[in-house]
Amino acid sequence: MSFYYTLCILSAMAMLIAFINSKISKLQTTIAITAGAMMLSLLILIAGQFDWFQLTSVAASTVATINFEDFLLKGILGFLLFAGGLGIKLPNLKEQKWEITTLALASTLISTVTVGALLYGFCQIVGVPFDFIYCLLFGALISPTDPIAVLAIVKKLDAPQRISTQIEGESLFNDGFGLVLFVTLYTIAFGTEAPTVGSVTLLFLHEALGGIAYGFVLGLLFHYLISATDDHSMELLFTIGIPTAGYVFADIIGVSGPLAMVVSGIMIGNWTRFVGFSKESEEHLDHFWELVDEFLNGVLFLLIGMSMLLFQFHQEDWILMVFSIPLVLFARFFSVSSAYIGFKKFRTYNPYSVKILTWGGLRGGLAIAMALSIPSGIWVIEEKLIDVKEIMMVMTYSVVVFSILIQGSTIVPLIEKAKKAERDLVDVDCEP
Repeated sequence: MSFYYTLCILSAMAMLIAFINSKISKLQTTIAITAGAMMLSLLILIAGQFDWFQLTSVAASTVATINFEDFLLKGILGFLLFAGGLGIKLPNLKEQKWEITTLALASTLISTVTVGALLYGFCQIVGVPFDFIYCLLFGALISPTDPIAVLAIVKKLDAPQRISTQIEGESLFNDGFGLVLFVTLYTIAFGTEAPTVGSVTLLFLHEALGGIAYGFVLGLLFHYLISATDDHSMELLFTIGIPTAGYVFADIIGVSGPLAMVVSGIMIGNWTRFVGFSKESEEHLDHFWELVDEFLNGVLFLLIGMSMLLFQFHQEDWILMVFSIPLVLFARFFSVSSAYIGFKKFRTYNPYSVKILTWGGLRGGLAIAMALSIPSGIWVIEEKLIDVKEIMMVMTYSVVVFSILIQGSTIVPLIEKAKKAERDLVDVDCEP
């Protein structure tokens, strides 16, 4: 089956699951699609185990026809991040600029080291010969919160403004820093030449700062293009040019396409929206990109749910899968609470901020795509054919599924408590 046919079938399945969910359970769409895909995958696996139908190998080979890494990192990621940037309110972002910068940079680094060190210690205890550099590599790919998962779930729950801005802003910007960390550690683990301080610094400047600068130029270019026409359809078509041609060109010149999409999305959403678009386009801009966002999210999270068909599970995999969930949650809590020690010296925050940022720090397809990029055949336990990629994949998958299904579906009570605390704080301030 061709890639296009597979994509069409997956799209239809995602829409069907979303429709059934809207009529029965009314779960958040992203959670429902992921859960539905996992149930479907499990049924196929059970049918294959009992030899009821020859479905397992057919389904697994169908899912395998999609290069998940390219599909996300070089495909739909640009659309999803641009759509996320459109919805960011720049005044709120400015107010929280130091918090977002600290969470995106320092907290990601702290979490990476914490995950790496604790995972290495646990592997020594259970007798899995997993090198320290691979533990750090797992920390680098799992520590950044996934902007796609966060924006798809948390943004729609109407959290208090300051908390919402922090978690949205962090998730949109920390993937650039996380990718730089991942690429650096990937080079150390699998490259032929060890990176130097100079090469790492140059990589960061080129990827991260280059992506921000390119995103500004791209946003400026399309602002003037959109402002030069009054044709409603043409104005919306121009916005598609940013995550398509604009994203591809970022890859060609070697700068961070994700950061460029966020920057240009913020520019179009906060500047062009009010002075460049016609009245009709301004009214339809959000509806148009919400539709694109919902469709692509549906396909992406269906793929995440069905990717379990590609795994071969061993006893060691199950042990590390179970351990990786509390490990990542602890590292997230430790890194966020460490940042808040400094934050609280300058400003008062909602008492539930750290808990929401910890529990709402969701992971998604971005982490799975990075795990898929790890080469196969580097054996950890050769007699059982367990390699580095398999361990990385099963740990990443367990954390992603837990964050989407459990964290995403249980964060509502925390946000409700935060809203109540926010209202109580306002009432106290208003008292004479």
